[in-house]
Amino acid sequence: MKIGCFALVEPFRPMERQFQAIKEMGIHYADLTDNHQGGMLGVEYGFAASVSLDSHPAKIRALAAAAGIELTALCAHANLLDPPAPDIYGTTEIIKAIRLAALLGIPDVITTEGDPKTAHGEHLTRAEQIFAMVEKLRSPVQWAEELGVKLLLEPHGRVSGTVEGMGAVLERLGHEQTVGVCLDTGNSWLGGAEPLDYVKAFGPRIGHVHWKDMPATLAAQRGQSFGCGMAAIALGDGVVGIPAIVSALKRAGFDGATTLEIFGLEPVKISAARLQAWWAE
Repeated sequence: MKIGCFALVEPFRPMERQFQAIKEMGIHYADLTDNHQGGMLGVEYGFAASVSLDSHPAKIRALAAAAGIELTALCAHANLLDPPAPDIYGTTEIIKAIRLAALLGIPDVITTEGDPKTAHGEHLTRAEQIFAMVEKLRSPVQWAEELGVKLLLEPHGRVSGTVEGMGAVLERLGHEQTVGVCLDTGNSWLGGAEPLDYVKAFGPRIGHVHWKDMPATLAAQRGQSFGCGMAAIALGDGVVGIPAIVSALKRAGFDGATTLEIFGLEPVKISAARLQAWWAE
């Protein structure tokens, strides 16, 4: 199993340092996490770990190569429930992420719907939510198929955070060889689902895994919160049941890359060691 890390390890440090810090932890794989269109002041002045979707791929390739890191996924987490707007990360940005991934040889682009931030998005019916997501993903799917990139949907919203909702979107989008699932163990649990149910429902279509464990103190939020960026505890120290998920993925024939969405040097190291041991069982 390839075990990678989010390229957001040290706050207020540039992408170059993120790659170096990942390698120093003994990890050889990474997701390109934060990204943006055009330029960004924080990147220019060295306090933001983000890459431009308009970057020449050689710049990013050189940063990863210098640290000895292989890039396995590019995150394109979007807002797919609110109306499109120039300042909303949506269809255009996902397409650019797919094009950049293809140029970099990154196999997976991971997206999701996120939380709506407008009254319009908040009051969509279930059918309207699914329609909004599918409509905004139609063109990205075409680009992904053309360029040989997998577009993976992650549980990180009120639709994708349920097995029923994820299944409905996948069915409407079709293109089973191009569109799949990025299982997020923590997000699916937090949304009120069982991560094992995602493996049972979508096993062959799971192309990537984001690893997070959740503490028992978050149980009251289940079904009300549909995702978090990072976990603060090591895998196995929470209540999600990570060893059983590892076993289920192995039985399902999973052979993709994975990413530790965990904050802190020691929790990351502990989690990587435990994952390797569980996978070897």
